[in-house]
Amino acid sequence: MSQGAEGPASRLGVSAGQVVLEFGVDSDVDQSLREAIAQITGEALVDDTYGDVVDVVLVWWRDGDGDLTDTLVDALTLLVDGGVVWIITPKAGRDGHVEPYDIADAAVSAGLSQTSSISAAPEWSGTRLMTSKGSRH
Repeated sequence: MSQGAEGPASRLGVSAGQVVLEFGVDSDVDQSLREAIAQITGEALVDDTYGDVVDVVLVWWRDGDGDLTDTLVDALTLLVDGGVVWIITPKAGRDGHVEPYDIADAAVSAGLSQTSSISAAPEWSGTRLMTSKGSRH
């Protein structure tokens, strides 16, 4: 694999043609990650006004943003069967850091299970969540 093909956006598992919806976008998000996702998918990232189901939900989440379980439940209503939710949180030691057990707790309450974690950007970590019942085709 070439070095250019690797990177946080590619490790999110997005592919050409997929629609990625974002929650929690603010001035602190990593713009280069967002641009790389759009470049891979060939589609602009959408918000919750999109009006159709999506393949991936990207949740930018900081401590104090509200109720993560509620946001995850909302995300599930917009996600195709077998779709993936990524929680993108500030890394440990950064303002707004979210403890991993808080993510796991919210995921279980929303009917999701944590499958992996990555370094999503210099300031951000990513946690991959999927439906606990597995994907249905």
